[in-house]
Amino acid sequence: MLTTSVLARKADVPVFTVRHYTRIGLLTPKRHSRNGYKIYKESDVSMLKFVSNAKILGFNLKEIAHILDMAKFGETPCPTVREIVVKRINENRVKIENLKRLQRKLEAANSKWATMKDAVPTGSSVFELIDEFDDSSGVTTIC
Repeated sequence: MLTTSVLARKADVPVFTVRHYTRIGLLTPKRHSRNGYKIYKESDVSMLKFVSNAKILGFNLKEIAHILDMAKFGETPCPTVREIVVKRINENRVKIENLKRLQRKLEAANSKWATMKDAVPTGSSVFELIDEFDDSSGVTTIC
C-alpha cells in the first residue's frame, strides 16, 4: 500500500503527476478506511513507468489510456501501438522538414541582417527586421 508521495518517489515522477493521473482515471486508488488517504498498489509503480516511457515515445495520455484499457479487458493493444508509432514517425518527419526549412530561413536572415545597420524605432513598427520578414523569400530587404 503506497501513499501518493511514496508512489511518486518510487516511480520517479512528481506528486502532481500522480494526482493528475488519478484525476483523469489512469490511476484508481482505494481510500484508507481510517484516514481517507488515497492508497495505491505496488503495481501502480510499473504502470507509471509505462506511462512515462510511452510519453517519451510520443504517445499522448488519451492514447495511453486506450492502450491500458485494451490490456485491462484482455485485448491485445499491439496493432494499436504499431499504428500510433507509424503515425508519430510520419508526424516527426513533417516536423523535422519544417524545422530544417525554418533553420535555413533563420540562417539566411541572420547572414543578411548581420550586414545591415541598426534602425531607430519609428513608433509604427517594433523591430523592422522581423516586421518586414518575407516568409516566401526568407529574408527582408528593409532594416
